[in-house]
Amino acid sequence: MVGNTFGYLFRVTTWGESHGKAVGCVVDGCPAGLELREEDIQRELDRRRPKSAISTARREKDEVVILSGVFEGKTLGTPISMLVYNRDVNSKPYEEIKHLFRPGHADYTYQAKFGLRDWRGGGRSSGRETVARVMAGAIAKKILQRFGIRLVGFTREIAGIRCDINPEEYDLDEIFRLAESNAVRCPDEDVARRMEETILKAKAEGDSVGGIAEVIARGVPAGLGEPVFFKLDAYLAFALMSVPAVKGVEIGAGFKVAKMRGSECNDPIVLKEGKIGFATNNAGGILGGISNGEDIVVRVAIKPTPSISKPQKTVNWVKMVEDKIVVKGRHDPCIVPRAIPVLEAMVALVLVDCMMMQGLIPRFLG
Repeated sequence: MVGNTFGYLFRVTTWGESHGKAVGCVVDGCPAGLELREEDIQRELDRRRPKSAISTARREKDEVVILSGVFEGKTLGTPISMLVYNRDVNSKPYEEIKHLFRPGHADYTYQAKFGLRDWRGGGRSSGRETVARVMAGAIAKKILQRFGIRLVGFTREIAGIRCDINPEEYDLDEIFRLAESNAVRCPDEDVARRMEETILKAKAEGDSVGGIAEVIARGVPAGLGEPVFFKLDAYLAFALMSVPAVKGVEIGAGFKVAKMRGSECNDPIVLKEGKIGFATNNAGGILGGISNGEDIVVRVAIKPTPSISKPQKTVNWVKMVEDKIVVKGRHDPCIVPRAIPVLEAMVALVLVDCMMMQGLIPRFLG
């Protein structure tokens, strides 16, 4: 199956199924000399794990094992292979519905493409695959830190309840602290409480909700991105749309630009401490597909979790008759909060890859 590898110079191949023995990835192209230990990867994996009643009841420890590419705490420049064993697996609820296509899932499309599928938890199409992305992203983040680039994601909106915080008014470390202080990863405490109440209400009704996540990259140098078909914003959209449940991507002012005039949308060019900068950031840090030195701001729309306990119409593909399905098992009533580390990882992978294309990252980081 093609499509399991992401990146050009900094390449990541993910593997594994939701209820298989393990999930993992191979990272190729990482420079030598980067200090890297399992704790660095584990820190990011722990952020992805369930945090409260608004998350799945599946309790995986997600303990990373680095198999290759690291020696005495430093990367060798050779492929880095990592895995996480699946421990808390219960496939019985899926066995009961293995002949029924789950609405909103990839069951039918995988069956149509390959002629068979792993029906246990969605197999390869499960959000469990994102464990591997987070592991790879942890390495990319460490590289970016060496160049003074900081990445932070947070929940902008859930079920129509919106957080109106302006990130430009905050240090990113403060946004991170505020967002990580609650289960929904919203930096506004009052809004976070309302979001959580709405998620729990949907869960009690056997339903789910969606929302919007935002990721900010600060300290990105101007000049990243390749014209014409490999623009930075195009690459980011490609990366983020590959994350399960993401149905839309916007950068900077996004869809609001459709309602603006040019005089409102254009970001005035100014001098900031003797350097070229911009008075506003409607462009989201990208002009002509190339970074302009301002914050890169991306937002993604995430659909409601398709696994819900309300009865839904479907088809029994073995008998070829219409049927009804009730999806049992352990599922997040809202994916948004746990998706944020995954989205950060994808942005980090894109930025590292583009910096390598620009020749900004050497082969040895000693």
